[in-house]
Amino acid sequence: MLNRDVLGPLGPGELAGAVIAFDLDGTLVDTAPDLVRALNQTLDLEGLPHVAVPAVRGIVGHGARAMIARAAALAGAAFSDERLDALTLSFVDFYRGDIAAESRPFPGVPDTLAALSEAGATLAVCTNKRTELSQALLDALGLSDRFAAIVGADSVAERKPHPGHLIETVARAGGSITRALMVGDSSADVGAARAAGAPIVLVSFGYCDGRPLELGADVVVDRFNEIETAARRLIAPRS
Repeated sequence: MLNRDVLGPLGPGELAGAVIAFDLDGTLVDTAPDLVRALNQTLDLEGLPHVAVPAVRGIVGHGARAMIARAAALAGAAFSDERLDALTLSFVDFYRGDIAAESRPFPGVPDTLAALSEAGATLAVCTNKRTELSQALLDALGLSDRFAAIVGADSVAERKPHPGHLIETVARAGGSITRALMVGDSSADVGAARAAGAPIVLVSFGYCDGRPLELGADVVVDRFNEIETAARRLIAPRS
């Protein structure tokens, strides 16, 4: 846990020139209820039993296809690549139809994004979710305007943990990876940041596919507003 009061609140311009790229699912927004709703609607097409949020929480960041395959495996079923592709399309339709029914930003997200912006940072989203779905979700939650770039896995040649996804996101936001910070919740986020040479902050409350403290992040935060102090420590001094 970080004490944001040690150095006081971020000052105007303190993060000028920096780009902070956020993962989406499990980092900015608690999307698990809507993802699992769409997943269970997809499983209904195959007559498979429903799954609960904890059963798939650790693989949310790997995309819909992986969630469907995991849920099927829990019931002892498997699909051909062609059928899995078709079911993924069905999932996307179910999910898009009511994308923010139960999804909500994690506590502290709106205020922290505002504080980072006021300190001069440019914000972006680097997510393995599809770009159109990411945009639709952030639109529905009134958060889209906070981000200079929203880059999903379908908008780049290689998705996280490939460093190119993060590097491209930062570039589209108008920044340089030499003065960037990744904020996420999973090993994919750590992998992308480390390979790109950027510092990484993990949130402890997300959809981690491991133990956050053991994934090698520079900082692990328990509350979203602690990212302000982490950003000051990791990128404010850099030139």
